[in-house]
Amino acid sequence: MNAELTLPDFRRTFRQRSQSEDKTVLTMKAFVSFLAVLAAACSAFAGPTNYLERFSPDFSANTAIIWQAQTNQLPKSLWIYKRLPPQPFLASVISNAVVLAGVQDRGFPIPSTNAFFIWSAFDPCGIAFSIFSIQPASTAISFTSTNQDSSAENVPDDETIKQRAYECAARFGLDAAHLVANDVYTRSPAVGCNGTQTNGICARGIHLTRKLDGVSFFTLGKDTDDREGFSLELGSRGQIRSFSLVWPNLQRDRADSIASPLEIVRCIRGHRVLVLPDEDKPDLFGRIKTLAGAKTFTVTKITPFYSEGVFGDLPTNEEPPKTIAPFAELEAVADFGNSNMPVRLLSPILASDVVRLTMAKNK
Repeated sequence: MNAELTLPDFRRTFRQRSQSEDKTVLTMKAFVSFLAVLAAACSAFAGPTNYLERFSPDFSANTAIIWQAQTNQLPKSLWIYKRLPPQPFLASVISNAVVLAGVQDRGFPIPSTNAFFIWSAFDPCGIAFSIFSIQPASTAISFTSTNQDSSAENVPDDETIKQRAYECAARFGLDAAHLVANDVYTRSPAVGCNGTQTNGICARGIHLTRKLDGVSFFTLGKDTDDREGFSLELGSRGQIRSFSLVWPNLQRDRADSIASPLEIVRCIRGHRVLVLPDEDKPDLFGRIKTLAGAKTFTVTKITPFYSEGVFGDLPTNEEPPKTIAPFAELEAVADFGNSNMPVRLLSPILASDVVRLTMAKNK
């Protein structure tokens, strides 16, 4: 088992090379992918009931778990959604995507449930990849330019990229009320195609994350497009380097009540939570082991998020999850007496998930 499980490792594993398409595609997103990576990292131990324990602090009975997070901003219940069967994208959406990508010379595909790809010429390694794709099965449209200027000339500022992203999202029929802007990220080139060193910022990008009932989808970083919404990256002189739309058709299934702080504390005590990696402290398993020695563990904040899949359930195939459900991110501080450690955790937020996971542990 690799003890150095870092955040970039998670991001790399989010993307899986398709053998049939010879390209990088999104197969699992957000939390479902996260769980799959966690299970793979501890495959010798992972199982239907015990793998969560490998990523939860093993607090002693003497560790005081204190709840100080405000909960008055939380709703009393949250909806669980189900994914509807794939449908063709509207002709207007396809047309706008083709124009936005600047590939009109390749023609305008007709609406269909079949996947559509435009392939690049072979790269220096002899590999062709898709520069433009429409994938109704995963409700995704994406574009990556093969002519990315690595200069830092007139790269749009933060406000410009944000404005452009909302304008482009509207062309896909997305309502700004159902989107929340993440922080702008930047890219600094290393070595250009001609082998010369370049300096400065060569691109800025942003992701507009989808919101359901005012609750956004979860992400592990600024520049990941592994969650639902719209991503845009602009380079020199405002050139579109890439964009990505992921927007499944969803329908409300049922509402479920929110777990109480006492129930969530019980999940922490019972190893039903997951410690998130920290880029500044790459040894995740070492951090989890260290947390066990905390004298007090204080939860200071709780934030609900949505993700594809159900908290604690491992994906069993490469099909997109049929369920979209909420969970919680917890911010906490572990106090060791002479030092402390900030911690981010993922935990169940629905009362039914608490019951399900507790019962699974006791089997």
